Amino acid sequence: MFEDRHAAGKALAGRLRDYSKPAPIVFALPRGGIPVAAAVAEALDAPLDVILVRKLGAPGHDELAIGAIVDGGSPTIVLYKDAVDETGASEGFIEAAKSAALSEIERRRRIFLGDASPASPAGRNIIIIDDGLATGATMEAAIDAMRKVGASHITVAVPVAPAEAAARFRRLADDFICLETPSMFWAVGQQYRNFRQLTDADVVAILKDAARRTSRRGDSTQVANGSASPSDRT
Repeated sequence: MFEDRHAAGKALAGRLRDYSKPAPIVFALPRGGIPVAAAVAEALDAPLDVILVRKLGAPGHDELAIGAIVDGGSPTIVLYKDAVDETGASEGFIEAAKSAALSEIERRRRIFLGDASPASPAGRNIIIIDDGLATGATMEAAIDAMRKVGASHITVAVPVAPAEAAARFRRLADDFICLETPSMFWAVGQQYRNFRQLTDADVVAILKDAARRTSRRGDSTQVANGSASPSDRT
Protein backbone atom coordinates (compact mmCIF):
# COMPACT_ATOMS: atom_id res chain seq x y z
CA MET A 1 0.00 0.00 0.00
CA PHE A 2 1.23 3.50 -0.90
CA GLU A 3 1.00 6.43 1.50
CA ASP A 4 -0.23 8.81 -1.21
CA ARG A 5 0.23 9.56 -4.91
CA HIS A 6 3.42 11.55 -4.40
CA ALA A 7 5.01 8.67 -2.48
CA ALA A 8 3.91 6.27 -5.22
CA GLY A 9 5.51 8.55 -7.81
CA LYS A 10 8.81 8.60 -5.94
CA ALA A 11 8.78 4.81 -5.76
CA LEU A 12 7.94 4.58 -9.46
CA ALA A 13 10.76 6.99 -10.30
CA GLY A 14 13.22 4.55 -8.79
CA ARG A 15 12.20 1.99 -11.41
CA LEU A 16 12.42 4.52 -14.22
CA ARG A 17 15.98 5.80 -13.72
CA ASP A 18 17.17 3.95 -16.82
CA TYR A 19 14.53 5.77 -18.91
CA SER A 20 16.09 9.22 -18.49
CA LYS A 21 18.04 8.81 -21.75
CA PRO A 22 17.15 9.70 -24.40
CA ALA A 23 15.42 12.61 -22.67
CA PRO A 24 11.74 11.71 -22.19
CA ILE A 25 8.56 13.73 -21.85
CA VAL A 26 6.49 12.55 -18.90
CA PHE A 27 2.75 12.58 -19.59
CA ALA A 28 0.10 12.30 -16.89
CA LEU A 29 -3.53 11.25 -17.06
CA PRO A 30 -5.42 13.84 -15.01
CA ARG A 31 -6.35 14.27 -12.42
CA GLY A 32 -5.03 11.35 -10.34
CA GLY A 33 -1.94 10.72 -12.42
CA ILE A 34 -0.63 14.27 -12.06
CA PRO A 35 1.11 14.04 -8.64
CA VAL A 36 2.52 10.61 -9.50
CA ALA A 37 3.91 11.89 -12.79
CA ALA A 38 5.22 15.09 -11.20
CA ALA A 39 7.43 13.07 -8.83
CA VAL A 40 8.73 11.01 -11.75
CA ALA A 41 9.37 14.06 -13.95
CA GLU A 42 11.31 15.75 -11.17
CA ALA A 43 13.44 12.65 -10.54
CA LEU A 44 14.21 12.24 -14.25
CA ASP A 45 14.67 15.99 -14.77
CA ALA A 46 12.05 15.76 -17.53
CA PRO A 47 9.22 18.06 -18.62
CA LEU A 48 5.71 17.27 -17.36
CA ASP A 49 2.74 17.23 -19.70
CA VAL A 50 -0.89 16.08 -19.59
CA ILE A 51 -3.07 13.94 -21.84
CA LEU A 52 -6.67 15.11 -21.86
CA VAL A 53 -8.58 11.84 -21.89
CA ARG A 54 -11.98 10.86 -20.48
CA LYS A 55 -13.57 7.54 -19.67
CA LEU A 56 -16.91 6.69 -21.30
CA GLY A 57 -19.12 5.20 -18.60
CA ALA A 58 -21.83 2.57 -19.06
CA PRO A 59 -25.55 3.41 -18.93
CA GLY A 60 -26.50 3.84 -15.28
CA HIS A 61 -22.97 2.92 -14.15
CA ASP A 62 -20.60 5.84 -14.74
CA GLU A 63 -17.67 4.06 -13.10
CA LEU A 64 -17.92 1.07 -15.43
CA ALA A 65 -15.91 1.90 -18.55
CA ILE A 66 -17.20 0.98 -21.98
CA GLY A 67 -14.35 2.95 -23.54
CA ALA A 68 -12.48 6.26 -23.49
CA ILE A 69 -11.76 9.25 -25.71
CA VAL A 70 -8.81 11.59 -26.27
CA ASP A 71 -9.69 14.92 -27.85
CA GLY A 72 -8.18 16.33 -31.03
CA GLY A 73 -8.91 17.31 -34.60
CA SER A 74 -9.78 13.64 -35.04
CA PRO A 75 -10.59 12.32 -31.53
CA THR A 76 -9.02 9.00 -30.58
CA ILE A 77 -11.69 6.62 -29.29
CA VAL A 78 -11.37 3.19 -27.68
CA LEU A 79 -14.55 1.12 -27.24
CA TYR A 80 -14.77 -2.27 -25.54
CA LYS A 81 -17.27 -4.21 -27.64
CA ASP A 82 -17.98 -6.77 -24.94
CA ALA A 83 -18.72 -4.02 -22.40
CA VAL A 84 -20.89 -2.15 -24.90
CA ASP A 85 -22.89 -5.30 -25.64
CA GLU A 86 -23.20 -6.40 -22.01
CA THR A 87 -24.39 -2.99 -20.78
CA GLY A 88 -26.73 -2.35 -23.70
CA ALA A 89 -25.08 0.96 -24.58
CA SER A 90 -26.81 2.15 -27.74
CA GLU A 91 -25.18 4.14 -30.53
CA GLY A 92 -27.14 7.18 -29.37
CA PHE A 93 -25.93 6.72 -25.79
CA ILE A 94 -22.31 6.41 -26.94
CA GLU A 95 -22.56 9.55 -29.08
CA ALA A 96 -24.02 11.50 -26.14
CA ALA A 97 -21.29 10.17 -23.84
CA LYS A 98 -18.60 11.19 -26.33
CA SER A 99 -20.08 14.69 -26.61
CA ALA A 100 -20.19 15.12 -22.82
CA ALA A 101 -16.62 13.83 -22.49
CA LEU A 102 -15.32 16.22 -25.14
CA SER A 103 -17.06 19.14 -23.39
CA GLU A 104 -15.34 18.26 -20.12
CA ILE A 105 -12.01 17.85 -21.91
CA GLU A 106 -12.40 21.33 -23.41
CA ARG A 107 -13.17 22.78 -19.97
CA ARG A 108 -10.05 21.15 -18.55
CA ARG A 109 -7.96 22.33 -21.50
CA ARG A 110 -8.86 25.95 -20.76
CA ILE A 111 -8.04 25.58 -17.06
CA PHE A 112 -4.94 23.38 -17.28
CA LEU A 113 -3.33 24.66 -20.47
CA GLY A 114 -4.59 28.18 -21.11
CA ASP A 115 -2.95 29.61 -24.21
CA ALA A 116 0.15 27.44 -23.98
CA SER A 117 1.72 26.12 -27.16
CA PRO A 118 1.95 22.34 -27.02
CA ALA A 119 5.19 20.42 -27.04
CA SER A 120 5.20 17.68 -29.65
CA PRO A 121 5.79 14.03 -28.70
CA ALA A 122 6.61 13.19 -32.33
CA GLY A 123 9.89 11.29 -32.44
CA ARG A 124 10.26 11.49 -28.67
CA ASN A 125 10.65 8.95 -25.90
CA ILE A 126 7.53 9.36 -23.74
CA ILE A 127 6.37 7.97 -20.40
CA ILE A 128 2.63 7.87 -19.70
CA ILE A 129 1.66 7.73 -16.03
CA ASP A 130 -1.52 7.26 -14.01
CA ASP A 131 -2.09 6.52 -10.32
CA GLY A 132 -3.14 2.99 -11.25
CA LEU A 133 -5.04 0.90 -13.76
CA ALA A 134 -8.44 -0.70 -13.36
CA THR A 135 -10.03 -1.37 -16.76
CA GLY A 136 -7.28 0.67 -18.43
CA ALA A 137 -9.63 2.29 -20.95
CA THR A 138 -8.19 5.79 -20.60
CA MET A 139 -4.62 4.52 -20.75
CA GLU A 140 -5.33 2.51 -23.90
CA ALA A 141 -6.82 5.58 -25.57
CA ALA A 142 -3.78 7.62 -24.52
CA ILE A 143 -1.42 5.08 -26.09
CA ASP A 144 -3.42 5.09 -29.32
CA ALA A 145 -3.33 8.90 -29.43
CA MET A 146 0.42 8.98 -28.87
CA ARG A 147 1.06 6.44 -31.60
CA LYS A 148 -1.11 8.50 -33.93
CA VAL A 149 1.09 11.57 -33.42
CA GLY A 150 4.35 9.67 -33.87
CA ALA A 151 5.88 9.11 -30.44
CA SER A 152 8.98 7.00 -31.01
CA HIS A 153 8.86 4.93 -27.82
CA ILE A 154 5.97 4.63 -25.34
CA THR A 155 6.50 3.52 -21.77
CA VAL A 156 3.47 3.10 -19.53
CA ALA A 157 4.25 3.33 -15.82
CA VAL A 158 1.82 2.91 -12.93
CA PRO A 159 2.14 2.10 -9.24
CA VAL A 160 -0.54 -0.61 -9.26
CA ALA A 161 -2.71 -2.67 -11.61
CA PRO A 162 -4.54 -5.99 -11.61
CA ALA A 163 -2.53 -8.82 -13.13
CA GLU A 164 -4.77 -9.13 -16.20
CA ALA A 165 -4.46 -5.41 -16.99
CA ALA A 166 -0.69 -5.58 -16.53
CA ALA A 167 -0.48 -8.46 -19.00
CA ARG A 168 -2.51 -6.51 -21.57
CA PHE A 169 -0.43 -3.35 -21.31
CA ARG A 170 2.80 -5.26 -21.68
CA ARG A 171 1.50 -5.98 -25.18
CA LEU A 172 0.10 -2.51 -25.88
CA ALA A 173 3.09 -0.39 -24.77
CA ASP A 174 6.72 -0.62 -25.81
CA ASP A 175 7.59 -0.93 -22.12
CA PHE A 176 5.36 -1.39 -19.10
CA ILE A 177 6.41 -0.69 -15.51
CA CYS A 178 4.14 -1.59 -12.59
CA LEU A 179 5.19 -1.72 -8.95
CA GLU A 180 2.37 -3.85 -7.56
CA THR A 181 -0.09 -6.38 -9.03
CA PRO A 182 -2.11 -7.47 -5.97
CA SER A 183 -3.92 -10.79 -6.23
CA MET A 184 -7.02 -9.26 -4.64
CA PHE A 185 -7.66 -6.09 -6.64
CA TRP A 186 -10.94 -4.20 -6.29
CA ALA A 187 -10.08 -0.56 -6.98
CA VAL A 188 -7.04 1.67 -7.39
CA GLY A 189 -7.96 3.70 -4.31
CA GLN A 190 -7.72 0.66 -2.06
CA GLN A 191 -3.97 0.60 -2.65
CA TYR A 192 -3.47 4.07 -1.08
CA ARG A 193 -3.79 5.25 2.51
CA ASN A 194 -4.50 8.79 1.29
CA PHE A 195 -6.46 8.84 -1.97
CA ARG A 196 -8.23 12.17 -1.80
CA GLN A 197 -9.84 13.55 -4.93
CA LEU A 198 -7.73 16.23 -6.60
CA THR A 199 -9.22 19.57 -7.64
CA ASP A 200 -8.52 21.59 -10.77
CA ALA A 201 -6.59 24.00 -8.53
CA ASP A 202 -4.38 21.13 -7.33
CA VAL A 203 -3.57 20.20 -10.93
CA VAL A 204 -2.78 23.78 -11.95
CA ALA A 205 -0.48 24.23 -8.93
CA ILE A 206 1.45 21.03 -9.71
CA LEU A 207 1.84 21.97 -13.38
CA LYS A 208 3.05 25.47 -12.50
CA ASP A 209 5.59 24.04 -10.07
CA ALA A 210 6.84 21.66 -12.77
CA ALA A 211 7.05 24.58 -15.21
CA ARG A 212 9.21 26.59 -12.83
CA ARG A 213 11.56 23.63 -12.40
CA THR A 214 11.83 23.08 -16.14
CA SER A 215 12.23 26.79 -16.84
CA ARG A 216 15.17 26.98 -14.46
CA ARG A 217 17.08 24.46 -16.55
CA GLY A 218 15.94 26.01 -19.81
CA ASP A 219 14.29 22.98 -21.42
CA SER A 220 13.18 24.14 -24.84
CA THR A 221 10.52 21.42 -25.03
CA GLN A 222 8.54 22.81 -22.12
CA VAL A 223 5.86 25.44 -22.64
CA ALA A 224 5.29 28.45 -20.46
CA ASN A 225 2.80 26.99 -18.01
CA GLY A 226 4.33 23.54 -17.75
CA SER A 227 1.86 21.45 -19.68
CA ALA A 228 0.63 20.61 -23.13
CA SER A 229 -1.87 18.21 -24.52
CA PRO A 230 -1.27 15.61 -27.18
CA SER A 231 -4.93 16.03 -27.99
CA ASP A 232 -3.96 19.31 -29.64
CA ARG A 233 -1.71 17.33 -31.95
CA THR A 234 -4.06 14.52 -32.96
